[in-house]
This record gives sequence, structure tokens and C-alpha cells, in this order.
Amino acid sequence: MRLWSDSFADGGRIPDECAFAVIDQAHRVRLSSNRNPHLEWSDAPPGTKSFVVICHDCDVPSKPDDVNQEDREIPAGLPRVDFYHWVLVDVTAPTTNIGAGSYSSGVTPRGKGGPAAPNETRQGVNDYTEWFKGDHDMEGDYYGYDGPCPPWNDSIVHHYVFTVCALDVDRVPLDGRFTGSEARKAIEGHVLASASIAGTYTLNPRLAAQGE
Repeated sequence: MRLWSDSFADGGRIPDECAFAVIDQAHRVRLSSNRNPHLEWSDAPPGTKSFVVICHDCDVPSKPDDVNQEDREIPAGLPRVDFYHWVLVDVTAPTTNIGAGSYSSGVTPRGKGGPAAPNETRQGVNDYTEWFKGDHDMEGDYYGYDGPCPPWNDSIVHHYVFTVCALDVDRVPLDGRFTGSEARKAIEGHVLASASIAGTYTLNPRLAAQGE
């Protein structure tokens, strides 16, 4: 399979419009347009019955101690973990692209609804669901796509991996609310082929000034 995006080049910077937040000189960060990027794929194998789209950040700090703290940066050597930004399932086999902004446009406090989504697809909750727990204004179930918002004091640029998997089933065997890790487990043994691209993003002004 082959996967590409008109929104960003593989290995290139994800545009601000596809991010959850952007750099703001007065307040560190501010909310952005939060539009899902364009994705397009080809060369799905024979027998493909549906597709799954997953986006995850593989550079999230494993400990929150230094996250967004003044006068310090999160060390580059800190172990990193995955953070799911999007899980979209039951994309019908004839589909070969997803339009920019077709699943997300703007930040929705307390999260967008789900799991039902456009074009008879379903979306899982992303990891902002856990991140905003306890936040009076933002807590909720965040279904669908919510873009990059790495810590503004992280010493490394984050990488966001978009993966499209071709499956041998019409429907992923999950019901109700599900997460990215649960979707990955559910499709084990059903993936005929997959393709991935990655984009980069930072909210650290020092890294941004260096061109990431």
C-alpha cells in the first residue's frame, strides 16, 4: 500500500491548521483550527473489505513531572510513550481518501461526539480523554481527531504517525466506546496490508525558531 497527504509531506511539519494548539507569545499556546489532514491511499490488496485509520504521537513523555513547567525543559532522554490522536474504523473498501477537515474542524471543549461518524464510519476516543480528566472546562470523551498539542517545554520535536490498515473484515469487532489501543488489538489477525506517514510538530519556541 501507499499513503500520502496533501496537507503535509512525509517527514515534514504538520501545518498549524491541523493542530490542536499553536504557539502564542502572550500565553504560551492558544487553540488552533484542529482540522484533520487530507489522507489518500492506493494499492490496497485483493480481499480488502474495510480500512482503519490511526494517528498516534510516539514521543509523549512517560512521566508528567516536568510537563509545561516554567524554567525547565523535558529532557530528551526521558522514555517516551504513545498518545492516540485519532482512531477511525469501518471505512468502506471503495474509499481511497479522506478530505481535510471532513472529520474535525475546530476544538470542541469536552470532546466531539461518537462513536458514530460521517460516511457510516465509527471513531474511538483519543487520549485527550484521559489528559483532560479533572479539568472543569475540558473534561469529557474526545471522539475522533484532535491534533498535535505537545508540551511547550519539551526538548524534542514530536512525531505524529498516520497509519492506514486494509482489513479482511467489513466491521471492526468492537462495540460502543473504544480506544486506540483497543482498536489495534481488535484488528490483530485481520490486517492485509498497511502504510504509514509521519509529520512533526513542536510548541517549544526555541525549537520552532530553529525550524524544528
